[in-house]
Amino acid sequence: MNYEILAPAGDMLSARAAISSGADAIYLGLPKFSARSSAENFGRDSLREIAAYAHLLGVKVYVCLNTLVKDNELSEFFRSVKEAWEDGADAILMQDMLLGKKVKELYPEIVLHLSTQAGCCNVRGAEFARDCGFSRVVLARETPISEIGKIAKRIETEVFVQGALCTCFSGQCYLSSFAGNNSGNRGRCKQPCRKRYSLDRKGYEEFAYALSPSDLSVGKRGKELLAAGVCSLKIEGRMRRPEYVAAAVGYYRAILEGGDARAALSDLKRAYNRGDYTEGLAFGQKEDFLSRNVQGHIGERVGTMRDGSFCASDHAAQKGDGFKILRGGKEVGGAVFRASGQGGFFLSSQEKLLRGDEVRLTTDVSLPARLAAERKRKIPLSLSFLAGERAKVSSGDFCMTYDVLEEAKSAPLTRETLCACFEKTDGLPLEPVFTEVETERAFLPKSALNAIRRDFYGRLVSRLVPAREISALLPAVCGQSGREDRTAVIADGLADGLANADLLIYKPQDYTRIRPEEIPRGKGETFLYLPPFFCSEDETLVLPALPLFDGVYCDGYYGLLLAKEHNKKFFAGTGWNLTNAVAVAEAKAAGADFLALSKELTVREQDALAGENIFSLDFGGIKVMDLCYCLFGKSCSSCDRRKSYTLTDEEGRKFPLRRYRTENGCRFELYNCAPLCVERHATGRLFDLTLQKELAPYLDDPQSAPLAGASRGHANRSLL
Repeated sequence: MNYEILAPAGDMLSARAAISSGADAIYLGLPKFSARSSAENFGRDSLREIAAYAHLLGVKVYVCLNTLVKDNELSEFFRSVKEAWEDGADAILMQDMLLGKKVKELYPEIVLHLSTQAGCCNVRGAEFARDCGFSRVVLARETPISEIGKIAKRIETEVFVQGALCTCFSGQCYLSSFAGNNSGNRGRCKQPCRKRYSLDRKGYEEFAYALSPSDLSVGKRGKELLAAGVCSLKIEGRMRRPEYVAAAVGYYRAILEGGDARAALSDLKRAYNRGDYTEGLAFGQKEDFLSRNVQGHIGERVGTMRDGSFCASDHAAQKGDGFKILRGGKEVGGAVFRASGQGGFFLSSQEKLLRGDEVRLTTDVSLPARLAAERKRKIPLSLSFLAGERAKVSSGDFCMTYDVLEEAKSAPLTRETLCACFEKTDGLPLEPVFTEVETERAFLPKSALNAIRRDFYGRLVSRLVPAREISALLPAVCGQSGREDRTAVIADGLADGLANADLLIYKPQDYTRIRPEEIPRGKGETFLYLPPFFCSEDETLVLPALPLFDGVYCDGYYGLLLAKEHNKKFFAGTGWNLTNAVAVAEAKAAGADFLALSKELTVREQDALAGENIFSLDFGGIKVMDLCYCLFGKSCSSCDRRKSYTLTDEEGRKFPLRRYRTENGCRFELYNCAPLCVERHATGRLFDLTLQKELAPYLDDPQSAPLAGASRGHANRSLL
């Protein structure tokens, strides 16, 4: 079975750790257009260095250029793609599928992988990616294994198996964006989902990490993913330390190749472990999915507190080890090693430690040395240094000759001297295997011999890892012209005033039974709202209802092919994250009848993309998250099944939380704590009245609506 273990590389040390530990491929980012802008990332020189190093060992390098791109950045973006490929990238990861289509047209030789930020979770999304020129899709983390198998039959498939999980469905999170002007789609997420919140449901009123998932670790179930056709098992962690990367690679190597997986898992937990891990959503939601009580690294359980400061443990603790103390499942403080004892060790802590407290090792000072590894490529090497002849160095069919050697008057070159010199590979991951070494009466200064070695290895690497160059092309970007004066409204039911909408988008509360009498009608066409996460079972639910609608509005790319197949008009939702003229033009060319621009653009940026059938979100609720799991741990028997809840942060801000039903249970939408109200401009107006249908009478004059504390969103300020 062919498979790839794909490891993160936030910096050079992590990249080398991944490669040395046995990764088949690494992925990394550049200073711009990377979804992990806070990582150290790689400049051109460091990318060339690590790419050459990796390629010598047969390891691939994937470069992430997976953020949204604005019009004024297009030239720089295309240049970055070209340079990354020339500097050694084996594939480019992108979020914007439509921009990727243009990249493939310009540079056909470049290999494109679709980032998980594009939210590919079904066959139609994968087929659209393939049509746009992508050869691989990195699936949304929510994709069930039944769907993964279907997708893998159509395109190369990459699946996350280890690391941090996003709370929101990939590419649809705007909480950091609207809460602090730091967009996850632009690589600057500040992780507000990791903060504490309360929920207005019995048993959930206390502040907890209500939105924070445990870290993903599918472990042995990775074999099931491979059996389903997955070609790449991906480890998240470009913000993690080198020892974590090494431990994660080692763990999956042990699982797949019959190593000591138990010991490898211990190392991994000590390197980083949030929530004692979860298998995620591919195999169905389990009780361990959310880490409500503890946030951050909790390490591995190594003992229990006894009397005083003594911890009973089998762990051979030493100076420098760090610990976290849990009591009743909740963190009470940290501790450090003080002294060894019989059957355990003594701890020092600012907190009063109690008998029965759980002791977890979070810093194991022996871990880096234990995980250190070295990986080299064996090369055959033949040396001929004979007096009166040219010096000759060869590896296989690659041969270099140098100046004629003088005859030694004393201290001629020896076999040992030559071997000792060429065993030094100047940091290159090469291991020479001497097939023939001959020397006779030859003299060469040590400095000259070293120069020959450096020159030969440099030329050999250039032969083994040849340089690339592609023609420099830039796209012709056709700007939009004109304006759109109509209003489109999203609503989840009947209400007075909705008939005034030019386009009505119905968002069902219950997809298991869409009733004709509950569908609001306006003076124009009516569309069925489809969420970004959509699988085969969801499609079975909605297909019988499609004849009731003129078209489909969808936040996922898959919706376009679904609408075409059923001869329906298509409205590309705000979740398409259209931020530049290339993507807008490609969306129209692909067959989208109506487009909603990204809600992270300013009014000026939206107006620059304005044209017929182009809309922007101007009024009503701002959906900031799509949650494809149950916040209440699937406690269905005790659920109050309310249509909406309120999520409150520790600053007192209240975020509406809408529940809706699908065949596989409930999903949730989180809305911003403040509604949106922006004056009319060149685009058509998109109103989201899902939770505020009482505002429908104000469609003609939204400025007169009673929207207390309304926000203008990003209307005036450009995102970082």
